[in-house]
Amino acid sequence: MKSALKTIALAAAIGLAAISGAAAQQVRVGFAAEPYPPFTSPDASGNWEGWEVDFMKAICAEAKLDCVVTPVAWDGIIPALTTNKIDMIIGSMSITPERQQTIDFSDKYYNSLPGIIGPKDVKFEPTPEGLNGKTLGVQVATIHQVYANKYFAPAGVTVKEYQTQDEANNDLAAGRIDAVQADSVAMLEFVKSEQGSACCDMKGMVKDDPEVLGLGVGVGLRKGETELKDKINAAIKAIRENGTYDTFSKKYFDFDIYGG
Repeated sequence: MKSALKTIALAAAIGLAAISGAAAQQVRVGFAAEPYPPFTSPDASGNWEGWEVDFMKAICAEAKLDCVVTPVAWDGIIPALTTNKIDMIIGSMSITPERQQTIDFSDKYYNSLPGIIGPKDVKFEPTPEGLNGKTLGVQVATIHQVYANKYFAPAGVTVKEYQTQDEANNDLAAGRIDAVQADSVAMLEFVKSEQGSACCDMKGMVKDDPEVLGLGVGVGLRKGETELKDKINAAIKAIRENGTYDTFSKKYFDFDIYGG
């Protein structure tokens, strides 16, 4: 009888342990498969690090999610989400009306205007008029490509598209193009780098257009997945309120990246 009771007790204990120790919901997080400092970059061992990696870890811990980094080519990252190859996007993706037709977004988790960089020894305004006759590099499938084609191309600016931001930056450093437009935080990081500081400086920010540039950066999610969206939104709110967001952000920025 004692043996039987011990067996029952052991089985119950194993069952409770299985319930209490059940694996957290696994979520595949899509990052662009390219360095984009200070947001995401692979280290020498291939592990991803950067501000958005810290952000991902913070919200996943808060939401009790088992998040797995899944690098995806940027121009295929939304199709990867809609075809269930990944479960959410954390990749400096701006919340725009065009994208909202295809996918859903969490609340904003940071916001910054695009900036334009160019050669140090060439002075020009970061406007369509200032870039008239010049070549502007942008990454494909970004708000910068849309913005450049809307404002710069009609003003006599040649818009050259690149698969990755690194390619655009490298061509600028080599003198093959005249300017690059991208997120101002990423551009400031580039001009602080050894390569960027040798060639280039920040010319300024572009004029805002919320219809194109969006209302900040959010986590990309499939439409209809309200439970996951609610978890992510609650986690963003919590890390903003409990100080976690500010703590990891101070490792990278001396300003409030959350923005207005």
